Amino acid sequence: MSEGIIVARTTDVPEGEAIKIDASVTGTVDDIALFNDDGEFFALDDTCSHEDASLSEGWIEDGVVECPLHAGKFCLKDGSVQSMPATVDVACHRLIVSGEEIRLVPNPDRLAS
Repeated sequence: MSEGIIVARTTDVPEGEAIKIDASVTGTVDDIALFNDDGEFFALDDTCSHEDASLSEGWIEDGVVECPLHAGKFCLKDGSVQSMPATVDVACHRLIVSGEEIRLVPNPDRLAS
């Protein structure tokens, strides 16, 4: 059995954009935002820690996503806050990219009970 859950193909996530993967698919407490930044893929909890905005609808540049609601920024690699008004990091999740297949290995602290 392969590790992780197949959530997308690389062709599903255009360069510089993100898609939202429903929590019912991932088994997590929040939907997952799957980002493509210059051909590198990242996964974070989709909900901004400042307010309930979807990070998958934000803007991606240089390894950072900007929230579409109040412009808080988060590092795609680790979910750390990069600018206010956000003050709390968002959870990041591990991805395994093999060929065109993207598998999500959910952060164990964010699994739904």
